[in-house]
Amino acid sequence: MPEWLVYTLASVLVCLLVIVTTVMRHRRVAADEDTSETPDVLEYMVMMVGVVYAIVLGLAIAGVWEARGAAEDTVQREAQALYEIDQRLDVYPAAFRAQVKEHIDAYARHAVTTEWPAMKDDVPVGSTGADLLGRIRSDIAHHTPADELQAQAYQPLLDQVAAADDARHQRLDSAGTTLPGAVWFGLVAGAVVTLGLLYTLQIRRSARELLLATTFSSLVVFLLFLVWSFDAPFGHSGTDSAQPLTDLITPTA
Repeated sequence: MPEWLVYTLASVLVCLLVIVTTVMRHRRVAADEDTSETPDVLEYMVMMVGVVYAIVLGLAIAGVWEARGAAEDTVQREAQALYEIDQRLDVYPAAFRAQVKEHIDAYARHAVTTEWPAMKDDVPVGSTGADLLGRIRSDIAHHTPADELQAQAYQPLLDQVAAADDARHQRLDSAGTTLPGAVWFGLVAGAVVTLGLLYTLQIRRSARELLLATTFSSLVVFLLFLVWSFDAPFGHSGTDSAQPLTDLITPTA
């Protein structure tokens, strides 16, 4: 299911729940209940709960945003290392360049088409990617430099393979959700409590109050959706985060 559809459905359901609950409460309110004023203690409680929840929610957003940024940097470093290998091979014979390029293409294609879906589902990715990267390392390590230029490029090429391998391990370690279940429980429970406090403020059925209540509810849902969306560093669907590696794949005719 697309992320925008998840957010839309969640927002609509929560707003409908707020409106229906407010209307039903208004119908059942006792005739002698004074709804003209809100006790000061309730206003103080609502303010404190709102402030605490805002701090927790802000920290959660900052945490998942930082994890998403680190994951993107890792993919960029991995792709850049492979790109540098391809570019530094210009001093080698054409046949050797084509061989290494083919192995780079196979590695990038496997990472995008096989490893990314596995990372999204938080399942083991297997050893195929490591084997493909090992083929690139073996190609370079077992090719004897024929002249001074190739000798100068030899060690930097191996260093770039090591950089790609290190970035790959960091990418796999970053797969899966960022926030533990206990944090998610606190975020969801905090949202329920915060929205529930709307009713302690004795909201009536005026258009202005219902509009404010639904707007606030939509904001809370949006922020939770933002945390959920960024909680998966490489995304919940698709391979958009793999674009740097996708650019390395040679288009098929």
